[in-house]
Amino acid sequence: MLRPATLLRNEQFATWLTARPRQLAIVICVAWVLIGLVGHDPWKSDEAYTFGAVYRMLQAGDWTVPRIGDTPFLKTPPLVHYGAALTATVFSPLFAVHDAARLSVGIWLTLLLVFTALTARELWGGNSTWIAPLMLIGCAGLLVRGHQLISAVVLLGALAIGIYGLALAPRRSLIGGAWLGVGLGMAFLASGVSEPLMLIVMTIGMVIVSPRYRTARFAQSAGMALLVAIPLVAIWPLTLYLTHPELFAQWSAQSLQQLGDLFVFTEHKRHLYFLDTLPWFAWPAWIFALWSLWVEGKEGLSKREVQLPLVAFFAIFGFLSLAGEGRDVMALPMLLPLALLASIAIDRLPRGALNAYYWFGIMVVTVFTLVAWVYFSAAQFGWPSRLAEHIFSLQPEYQAVTRTWSMLAASIVTALWFVLAFNLKRSPERPFILWAAGITIGWALAVSLLFHWIDARKTYRWMVAEMSAQMPEQYQCIISQGVGDAQRAIFYYFGNIVTSQIYTRSGDGACDLLITQDHWDDANTIGAPWQLIWEGGRSGDRHERYRLFRRAED
Repeated sequence: MLRPATLLRNEQFATWLTARPRQLAIVICVAWVLIGLVGHDPWKSDEAYTFGAVYRMLQAGDWTVPRIGDTPFLKTPPLVHYGAALTATVFSPLFAVHDAARLSVGIWLTLLLVFTALTARELWGGNSTWIAPLMLIGCAGLLVRGHQLISAVVLLGALAIGIYGLALAPRRSLIGGAWLGVGLGMAFLASGVSEPLMLIVMTIGMVIVSPRYRTARFAQSAGMALLVAIPLVAIWPLTLYLTHPELFAQWSAQSLQQLGDLFVFTEHKRHLYFLDTLPWFAWPAWIFALWSLWVEGKEGLSKREVQLPLVAFFAIFGFLSLAGEGRDVMALPMLLPLALLASIAIDRLPRGALNAYYWFGIMVVTVFTLVAWVYFSAAQFGWPSRLAEHIFSLQPEYQAVTRTWSMLAASIVTALWFVLAFNLKRSPERPFILWAAGITIGWALAVSLLFHWIDARKTYRWMVAEMSAQMPEQYQCIISQGVGDAQRAIFYYFGNIVTSQIYTRSGDGACDLLITQDHWDDANTIGAPWQLIWEGGRSGDRHERYRLFRRAED
């Protein structure tokens, strides 16, 4: 062992720690879920418009129709909004409203990890039960996206529940069918009519490939799934129909168009996007998933334990490729079956591969730890000077204030990493525990040391305050042109600015203020009767420009 490592090694502690891998995995998962949920403003775009709709829901008291400004937001059913509104109501006395709302993400992430573990236990048992969740949280693509207040995280939890139902159904038909129904209902309430197709295709795929799903018992499971799913799917559309029939018609038309668009191929769709994204987004789970398939060989393809995650992956990948939206957040569901596949054969990896993965994790996390402290030093103390100049050129208005508690927390986390790294004895599971722990510790360092600077760069708080200060005290209403949903939501939260997307030039009751969004190099095309009274953008942002106009008096 390296000499510095012996200073951190305690044989008695190392023996005690190594003998408790399941407990250590639970601690890592809990820490990973909680870290990063509070301490920063809503960031654009998905999180900003989701929270904006939640905040509007809390202020207006309308829990049926999410709104951004005065415009109904019917992109998804409101399960993510309900969860966020609930935690915002409970925890907002202790946290800022946006932080309290984001705590709901912890609920969905907990469901995701718990049902991933349950599925792994049902399929393989043994160490796979706790290795599968560690594989999931170790994926690079889940770290930031998984801690945002977005519907994709709710969908991920719903898919985990549905896949568990499919895994359980051959052994306990009614209970498995019930969980499958819950997953279907949650998937609809999280994302709409299209996303439950992934679970439906998985179910059909398992019926095709596995004899265990072509039985009367599984027919009972399918019937139970329908009995559970139908009320969950119907409750919100029925409420919408009874309270806002015109909005129900609008949502129905949008949903049918969304379904139809899946089977329409256009040049704007990026059908091969996820082939390019998957290697880094699902790193390193996809490598071990391939290893599991290689070890299992042709015989493995006849096992339900391999068939289910494999069918799930192709069902999800096929759906996303048809949708062709081409955004990394859409790739989140693919991580779930890959984590399940990756957990199958980790105890059959060669010792050389285990050692390489172990030292790779040690080096990556240690280097990131050092880099995080150097960047914090540059932003906080101005050293190294050249790095500090670069950081402040990106964010000129960032204010370095004393952050004693952040430094103390980061110091403890850094010490924990080195103690953990050199006190886990050799075992097949050690590299996977250390990688997940390293991801968690790296995330904790980013949150404690770097989030203040990142938040200053991403927040709209100060820009909205500056714009609000230029607005007249009395006005009738505000219209917007080119302003995105995320920005309109943030305007309302930070400045109580309610905007409409309807542009009215004249007539009785015409709006007397106009907000536009464009780029700094765009020409000013807003003419009479509008007069420019403010122009600006986020500090350090060289792209987005916002302008405030007032209608000139006749």
